[in-house]
Amino acid sequence: MFTLDELKQTRYFREVAEEAKVEGWLKGRLEGRLEGKLEGRLEGRLEGRLETIPLLLELGLTVEQIAAKLVVDIETVRGVAEKSVQSVNETPLES
Repeated sequence: MFTLDELKQTRYFREVAEEAKVEGWLKGRLEGRLEGKLEGRLEGRLEGRLETIPLLLELGLTVEQIAAKLVVDIETVRGVAEKSVQSVNETPLES
């Protein structure tokens, strides 16, 4: 019977160990890509929701209504609303 040290010296063991390394590396890389794609999609969806806030305010919805419909917190809606008011106030009028 082989000892563990002797087994580690066999070509079969080294090949299996190398395959496991490659598989682990590929799995990690795939997981990283999937995680990155998911994160990008979620950020894009949130950005889209935040872009609609000024339009919904113009339609007369309250901050609370917008937060409930877009499933974002009220403070986020308030922050976007304040920024949109500031950008409107800073935009020069055309002559």
